[in-house]
Amino acid sequence: MVKIGNVEIGEFPLLLAPMEDVSDPPFRALCKRNGCDMMYTEFISVEGLIRDAAKSVQKLDIYDEERPIGIQIFGAELDSMTRAAEIVEAAQPEVLDINYGCPVKNVVCRMAGAGILQDIDRMVKLTDAIVKATKLPVTVKTRLGWDENTKYVEQVAERLQDVGIKALSIHGRTRKQMYKGEADWSLIGRIKENPRIHIPIFGNGDIDSPQKAKAYKERYGVDGIMIGRASIGYPWIFREIKHYLETGETLAPPTLHERVDAAREHLRRSIKWKGEKLGVLEMRRHYTNYLKGLPGIKEFRQKLVSEMEPSCLFDILDEAEAFYAEAAIIPLA
Repeated sequence: MVKIGNVEIGEFPLLLAPMEDVSDPPFRALCKRNGCDMMYTEFISVEGLIRDAAKSVQKLDIYDEERPIGIQIFGAELDSMTRAAEIVEAAQPEVLDINYGCPVKNVVCRMAGAGILQDIDRMVKLTDAIVKATKLPVTVKTRLGWDENTKYVEQVAERLQDVGIKALSIHGRTRKQMYKGEADWSLIGRIKENPRIHIPIFGNGDIDSPQKAKAYKERYGVDGIMIGRASIGYPWIFREIKHYLETGETLAPPTLHERVDAAREHLRRSIKWKGEKLGVLEMRRHYTNYLKGLPGIKEFRQKLVSEMEPSCLFDILDEAEAFYAEAAIIPLA
């Protein structure tokens, strides 16, 4: 059984990566229902938490059905990070996660996210302070390094473990790569082989099929896999991987009804959590993913991204399901 501190998360846990504007409560609910073992919130600015900014504070929302869950924060200043840790602890997640991997320019330029990979001593100092500032198990998500010449993640793993983190998730790219090229898991595997390392190590990057999940599990020996982009609009990836790991058989893809019903459920929860206007607007980015592979979907998608009335949106989804069901069209997996 894999544990983060005293939090049990399964024999070979599948984790939902923290993704800005994606891994919010409406989407997390769908991932949990489909077999995700451990989820993280969108990353939260510590400065926003300290200022009590509405958007940052709302991201602290967690629900019992989601547990176990980690709240992820990012920042660069020691005082702000430790004060934010206290705010996170009050929200009562199972885990506090620190983002040392976001490659986005406006985060990195503040020496937050992957920016701190340019100063490993500072990363260790910040992490040590946060571990001491909270009773929650502290975990970290990071990358291999800043660029090809600074892949210090093996050293980072040891040093962060020494100051008390309880698990480490590693994305198999450098900051310079952003999300381009193929993720390199070889260093992640070497960390797992290091006899000094005793905390769980989770691999992240390019896992987009059950077959690849199994191959990487066996090749690199990780304790679990964190999945990000492959889950967007496809929360079924978690159940498909679990089924394949348990049986060696490929699970049938989601049915037409499951696809459309997921869009309905996501929309319902989005409106409930964000309010009608914002819930409708922010749902627009998801329709394409849920309905991907349906021929001629452009007409329905155009209706979905231009309509503001919730009841009309549900009618459009019903219309789409009826149309494709009548045409006996099976969505591509």
